[in-house]
Amino acid sequence: MQVKHELIQQIHSIVASARERAIRSVDTERVLMYWQIGKVLFEEEQEGKERADYGKFLIKSISHEFQPLFGTGFSVRQLEMNRQFYRTFPNTNALRSQFSWTHYRTLIRIENEDKRAFYIAEAEKNNWTARQLERQVNSQLFERLLLSNDVQAVLAVAREEKLPADAKEIIKDPMILEFLGLRRETAYYEKDLETAIITHLQEFLLELGNGFSFVARQKRIHLEGDEFFIDLVFYNRLLQCFVLVEIKTTKLTHQDIGQLQMYVNYYDRFEKQNFENPTIGILLCADKNDAVVKITLPENNKTIIASKYQLYLPTEQQLIAEVRKEIDKLDQNR
Repeated sequence: MQVKHELIQQIHSIVASARERAIRSVDTERVLMYWQIGKVLFEEEQEGKERADYGKFLIKSISHEFQPLFGTGFSVRQLEMNRQFYRTFPNTNALRSQFSWTHYRTLIRIENEDKRAFYIAEAEKNNWTARQLERQVNSQLFERLLLSNDVQAVLAVAREEKLPADAKEIIKDPMILEFLGLRRETAYYEKDLETAIITHLQEFLLELGNGFSFVARQKRIHLEGDEFFIDLVFYNRLLQCFVLVEIKTTKLTHQDIGQLQMYVNYYDRFEKQNFENPTIGILLCADKNDAVVKITLPENNKTIIASKYQLYLPTEQQLIAEVRKEIDKLDQNR
């Protein structure tokens, strides 16, 4: 006799789920333990605040006492993080059961409260792993979204207090594609970049933003005997529209914008349903002239977005420079 394959699959699923719950339970207890230790350290430090450097003395003494017994969980660095953990999250009700200690280790490094609140909301809503959270923080997702939005709008969308009304509320410029593993000093053909994106589709969807799902690659359309191919097609359930992505590994031209506009028009006239919103087109380019983009498109344009891509994580100086550039644009338009 042979055991049914479906039965084996069912038992395997039960065992895997039980293991996952056990690991999550252990990590939840660890998070709570670190929070409680941090609370004790913080309150004791406050009691002795009249003594200079009492906090350092306290942590070193506790580490000396407990590290030989319990290992690196009581190192000076770990105890300092515990104290910072409690200072950042003084209320246990604010702790999220789905966050591991690795999540919190990333979050407590974020000093700005609005920025931290954004990442907490996004990580909870999208069920980010600790690695995904760290990647989004390191790629400065919050700052990139602020380049075309204000803080309250970014937070409202993250907390699901409102649906995005404009594609720019969730689509970043620049997009950071360091996960593709491509060397930034090398020139690439568009098909090479497209292939790398498909290979790393999960990471690319994460970088695109909330609500995206993949539809097609090299989507063929016919116009009275002529064939055209759209690089990538996605759908966004929040915006309730198709999103077409054209890849340009060179500097963007007005012809590129016209080509994507044609694709957007095609989708609006032949693919879009009546209940869906107008199609959005994203030109993912190596470089662009914002003035050319602005003049080529209608003044009330909300459907074509030109976004630069970077094959490496941005530095803080680069983000500051981009913010200043956006501020200068606003000043010029007043």
